[in-house]
Amino acid sequence: MQRIVTLDMEGVVTPEIWIAVAAHTNIPELRVTTRDEPDYQKLMDQRISILTEHQVSLSVIRGVISELSVLDGAREFLDDLRQKYQVVLLSDTFEQFADHFMVQLGHPHLLCHRLDVDDDRVKRFVPRVVDAKKQAVTGYQKLGFHVTAVGDSHNDISMLQQADAGCLFRSPLGLPDKYPDLLPLEAYDELTKWIDESFGT
Repeated sequence: MQRIVTLDMEGVVTPEIWIAVAAHTNIPELRVTTRDEPDYQKLMDQRISILTEHQVSLSVIRGVISELSVLDGAREFLDDLRQKYQVVLLSDTFEQFADHFMVQLGHPHLLCHRLDVDDDRVKRFVPRVVDAKKQAVTGYQKLGFHVTAVGDSHNDISMLQQADAGCLFRSPLGLPDKYPDLLPLEAYDELTKWIDESFGT
């Protein structure tokens, strides 16, 4: 059977964008991420409301992102995986946020969302499909692929549980306890070893 490895982006190969934006703008409410709020639509509605209230433009957010680097070892980890497997980033980030990181990561295949923007202001977020990560995994499986999935937060759980093999990577405290069937890992070498060994599980 052919194989695809799907990875979340933020927290797995890149830093958390919204935490960096919160630090730059001095708006602590923007520090809330999918590690804290499981309902992604609710989280994005809250974020957009905060951006509107504080008049934070898309250009400001993109400026913050432009100063960030991918996580230490992430490019090497991805390059190693891509030598062996088809690799897809399944992310709840946005096209308007991700281009900077895609250059650093060697332009991996990314499936993500897009923000509705008007006059440099983020207006709304409408998901392409509900539970896009799980839907992508299901689609690959219907095409006959074995899917190995890696994520770190609440919004990754349905993807990880749908996959043929799934694990948590650098997840927040308490999350592995809620999902004992998902192996928690912390280092890229451990993750690479698990991915190599998980085919056929």
